[in-house]
Amino acid sequence: MRILTRSMLVLSLGLALGACGLFHRGDEASAGLEPKTTAIGVNGYLWQATLDTLSFMPFDRVEPAGGIIVTDWYSTPDAPEERVKVTVRFLSQELRSDGIKVDVVREKQDQGNWVTAPVQAATELKLEEAILTQARRLRVQARH
Repeated sequence: MRILTRSMLVLSLGLALGACGLFHRGDEASAGLEPKTTAIGVNGYLWQATLDTLSFMPFDRVEPAGGIIVTDWYSTPDAPEERVKVTVRFLSQELRSDGIKVDVVREKQDQGNWVTAPVQAATELKLEEAILTQARRLRVQARH
């Protein structure tokens, strides 16, 4: 869990440093840069960025047509008594900050049983920011 927290902190710092207004520029030059999403029903940059960001976790459900990615339970070797599961819902076909919603569930072992544990309030936001940062990188790479 500490590794996940540290990774999210680094990624959120990257977002803060890399925020440069790539969303909704409003000019015709950016109009053709949105990926064609008719085949999968979600924004291609957000989809790929989510897969990239969560690639260290096993995937349980990946449904582009339904606009959802759900990971399987994941524990780090240094904290096997804790596990997390992440669900990402795609809410828009546009590359926008409100185009995704991340939900994180955390459980801890208590006397051999898994019980729900609180998730830090910023964890879901940090994951969303990490995904959006990666989506912006993919979009910039597509321009060149």
